[in-house]
Amino acid sequence: MLKVTPILLALLYALAMYRFSVWRTTRELDARSCELADPRLRAMCDRLARALDLPRVRVHLYEIDPVNGLAAPDGRIFITRGFYRKFQSGEVSAEEMASVIAHELGHVALGHARRRMIDFTGQNALRTALAMVLSRFLPGIGLWIANGVTTLLAAKLSRGDEYEADAYASALLTKAGIGTAPQKSLLAKLGALTQGAGGVMPAWLMSHPPTPERIAAIERLEARWQGALR
Repeated sequence: MLKVTPILLALLYALAMYRFSVWRTTRELDARSCELADPRLRAMCDRLARALDLPRVRVHLYEIDPVNGLAAPDGRIFITRGFYRKFQSGEVSAEEMASVIAHELGHVALGHARRRMIDFTGQNALRTALAMVLSRFLPGIGLWIANGVTTLLAAKLSRGDEYEADAYASALLTKAGIGTAPQKSLLAKLGALTQGAGGVMPAWLMSHPPTPERIAAIERLEARWQGALR
């Protein structure tokens, strides 16, 4: 009888979890969202669409309180109700909201949205396989080591995606005539909101890069573009 190895079991587990995660995410977003119809944000989306040579950029409102934007594996863009409230109260401008939308469009265009789902399930499979193997040799701490390795891997992959999506958004906002100033000002605001958590957690464990580093990366891009135009 063929013996099933821990690695094969982990791969089968990853495939099953990927399919389940996509189904669960899609069902959740369908049940708790609708298309965003705010005229000021619609005007910003139209500017982004023209820059991309698209007929329209659709944004959906996700009915949860945390301040966030996200890109679904199927390519849809979402702004949370909590984020939209910040815009309605005047804490966030329409241009800053456009920078969030541009960032999430970057995740879609660069394949991050779908890959993140694959990475997530793959990391769970890796964690399971490592835990099974290491626990044989290091009882009691094998699971702890497996969790640490996969957490570091996930953080590194996520930070890389954020830098790439920031660069995409900077280029798109510049082409749309909005510029990168709203992108940088919003990052500064979000950094202030999350300063407490960021001050405790080391930068290399954060799923998002530190705000000053993200702003510095955008400014380096701008300097490079300006130098190319001289």
